[in-house]
Amino acid sequence: MAEIMPHIRLSVGQAAPYALLPGDPARLDRIAPYLSDVQELAYNREYRSIKGLYHGVPVMAVSTGIGGASAAIAVEELSRIGVRGMIRIGSCGALRKGIGLGDLILVNGAVRDDGASSSYVDSKYPAIPDTELLIACMDSAKALGARTHVGIARSHDSFYIDHEEEICAYWSGKGVLGSDMETAAVFVTGGLRGVKTASILNTVVEYQEELSEQINSYTDGESAMMRGEQLEILTALDAFVRLNQSES
Repeated sequence: MAEIMPHIRLSVGQAAPYALLPGDPARLDRIAPYLSDVQELAYNREYRSIKGLYHGVPVMAVSTGIGGASAAIAVEELSRIGVRGMIRIGSCGALRKGIGLGDLILVNGAVRDDGASSSYVDSKYPAIPDTELLIACMDSAKALGARTHVGIARSHDSFYIDHEEEICAYWSGKGVLGSDMETAAVFVTGGLRGVKTASILNTVVEYQEELSEQINSYTDGESAMMRGEQLEILTALDAFVRLNQSES
């Protein structure tokens, strides 16, 4: 009998070669309509999973919850059941003026300001995506007409630490485009385990705007942020199709 992973509750026979990694389990309900032959697989803690086909390519979506530690667990356990390509599709706060709500940040490197990636390897180890998968995301986003920015993100561990405003200003001044909580852990864990990873972040807070005001409008189905979510899902799925074609 195939071993079932302790957290994601999946085994080798349930794996697809590629997986989307949203944070919110509810986001799987918004991914499923783009897939055919959808199967609900498991739901344990923050880890909910589905599998289906996108243009004939088998893909999974597995939620990771909030933070780098749980994201790293998902990457670890998915890699152990045979998933070889993973794209984080999440939200972020912009750290630069001119990045609007619903704009996508395609991350080409992450500041490792988190604990999870540091627990794996010295901070000198880079948090970077797989080049081929990043290029596939860039090509897919362009074909979809998404408004995108390619650059560095900062991954951190809390929204509510003291001096958060000063910290954001510091990294903004260093050219960092946005901040999330998972990308660095996904990149580092994937790099160490030989998994191709990428990260697409949907902007839900503009730089120097009030977090609570913009987060509260995120559920508005007509909003630019929801359109950004749709585009990041499609960009990631199309990137997997491109990757599958190159691997065939």
